[in-house]
Amino acid sequence: MGEDFFIRRISSVFITCAFTLAADPHMTRALKLMSETPLIDGHNDLPWQFRQQFNNELNKVDLNTLETTHTNIPKIKEGRLGAQFWSAYAPCEAQYKDAVRHTLEQIDVVHRMCQKYPETFIFATSSQGIMDAFSKKKTASLIGVEGGHSIDSSLGTLRTMYHLGVRYLTLTHSCNTPWADNWLVDTGSEPSEHHGLSPFGKKLIVEMNRLGMLIDLSHVTVAVMNQVLNLSKAPVIFSHSSAYSICPNKRNVPDDVLKRVNETRGIVMVNFYNDYVTCSETAKLSDVADHFDHIKKVAGVGTIGFGGDYDGVTRLPEGLEDVSKVPNLVAELLRRGWTDEEVKAALGNNLLRVLREVELVRDSLGSMSPDDVPIPYEEVKNPCRTSYGYRSAGAVHSLSTLALLLTLALQALVTLTAL
Repeated sequence: MGEDFFIRRISSVFITCAFTLAADPHMTRALKLMSETPLIDGHNDLPWQFRQQFNNELNKVDLNTLETTHTNIPKIKEGRLGAQFWSAYAPCEAQYKDAVRHTLEQIDVVHRMCQKYPETFIFATSSQGIMDAFSKKKTASLIGVEGGHSIDSSLGTLRTMYHLGVRYLTLTHSCNTPWADNWLVDTGSEPSEHHGLSPFGKKLIVEMNRLGMLIDLSHVTVAVMNQVLNLSKAPVIFSHSSAYSICPNKRNVPDDVLKRVNETRGIVMVNFYNDYVTCSETAKLSDVADHFDHIKKVAGVGTIGFGGDYDGVTRLPEGLEDVSKVPNLVAELLRRGWTDEEVKAALGNNLLRVLREVELVRDSLGSMSPDDVPIPYEEVKNPCRTSYGYRSAGAVHSLSTLALLLTLALQALVTLTAL
């Protein structure tokens, strides 16, 4: 009797799903396109939820049944998530203190998540890695570090994080670093410290190009956006930002910058947070689609991607409540007249192109030595920082001269004694 009921129940679910798909040809087409091209999302804060809710104790978490997050394995499957940049985030309060430790622990928790659920996730660090995972019907898992304060103004730390698998750095979060201004400067609520990037900030852009690390301009000022677009040899990304003309929040991207992103072959991955979609507490799926339409109109379809910001925000649009709902947005774009190729570009082909071009720039700079000149000590001096490694060349020269003089004096003394 129980078995018959179970069979009838499963049959009912399949019939309902089939009826739904038949009733919405746009959804049928959306799911087909998502089976052919990986949906690549630029920003998800599930690792931060691991820290907040479980102190990163993954042994206490079952991602198959977790219901206190926007993201779990069933939702990932239903949402056809092909690849995800998981955010390794440390709060601005950790700057000058333990931000590097926090960030390393967030990198670690992403690796452990992939190890715990190998049937769902494959850790990836390249465009080819994304496609390899997609061919195996698994979610490619990449890491982005959200906030330049996480490297503590150290190019050595940046390189170490790259070797641990990090493939983008968001230059700031919602605080200035010793070398870059954050988006709050444009609101007038914080003062500019660098008029964009400091000289060290500009050196960091060069080093990121050399490494093959994506430069993420979400959270920075318009001045930083333009300076980086002038400096970078590789395309840039906005991992989770929307269109300023649709919602004039300073976290979004103005039209003149959108055009420059197109000219430099970069990508803006649209954020789903209500406050950045409608500049209010409420929003609908159609409002998010308006951002896609606007960016397509202003900068071309090659400039668009998905950057939902799931598990990092508190308010999401009706129809996009968690990662399982993203096919609804794809269907909406098709309903609005987007072609199959345009949808595939936004789903993942644009990001794959950007990543491949970043990798090509890296390869072209293979003979370039790592930049090992530290940021000037006076730019980072604070009570929590020691001065080790900051002995200046002048001091070394002075010590060498003193040693030489002492040697000469001792030789003279020996000579006099001998006489």
